[in-house]
Amino acid sequence: MAEETLFRYTVVAVASLLIGACIALAAASLLAGSPPGEDADLETLFQVSTIDALLQGVYDGSMPFDELAKHGDLGIGCGDRLDGELVGVDGEWYLVRIDGRAYPVAGGATTPFAAATFFDPDMTIAIEEPMNLTALEGYLETEFPSKNLFYAIKMDGTFSRVVTRSVPVQEKPYPRLADVVANQTVFAFENVTGTAVGFWTPALAEGVNVPGYHLHFVTGDRAAGGHLLDMTVTEGTVQLDTTTNFAMALPPGGDFWTVDLSGDLSDDLERVEK
Repeated sequence: MAEETLFRYTVVAVASLLIGACIALAAASLLAGSPPGEDADLETLFQVSTIDALLQGVYDGSMPFDELAKHGDLGIGCGDRLDGELVGVDGEWYLVRIDGRAYPVAGGATTPFAAATFFDPDMTIAIEEPMNLTALEGYLETEFPSKNLFYAIKMDGTFSRVVTRSVPVQEKPYPRLADVVANQTVFAFENVTGTAVGFWTPALAEGVNVPGYHLHFVTGDRAAGGHLLDMTVTEGTVQLDTTTNFAMALPPGGDFWTVDLSGDLSDDLERVEK
């Protein structure tokens, strides 16, 4: 009888130890977190700062690119002090600088403004006849299930013509962005393959991001690109990712804390985007 009782106590003790170990492992897993992107919400657009802050000269980087990459494998933005137009595609990130070349980003470098998401397309649209940018954008909007959501966009294709731009790195005191683009450098590409990526933002986010389309371009060999101003696509595909969630990281200090974000900057934005 004593041996049977001892056996039962031993079984209970071993079971308790196993349960305790499982609980400890689960707790450690929760505390450690999952690897970047493994269980990320694929329906979230993550953004650093606001477009209205950028328009008014808040150019100091506030988030390292290594951190930004934890929130997406597709995105756009700019480099610290406006040093390059940011293009993120298929998990690879580039800055297109004033010479028009696309440079892989250094993970520790920072961005003052960027948007990113883990691209998980909901629909694919074939482009079977030449379209300019205006016609294509209008056509895509007819496919949106709602104009109150965010859409991540990836367009792969052959382009008879692409026009992009980049701006020079800035020094303090920083001018307004509309004044910076007056000195932008424009690049023209003919008969190239490449990828345009970016976002369509609903009107409800005015002041936070660019309402409507904001697209950047990189060539198929990932050698050049920039902020997309115009293009004609001859054939290709456009993938759209309907994005219902939005998260934003505001700068932890610097000029952002004192900039006045209460005004209407739509005129400035029009000059900058077009």
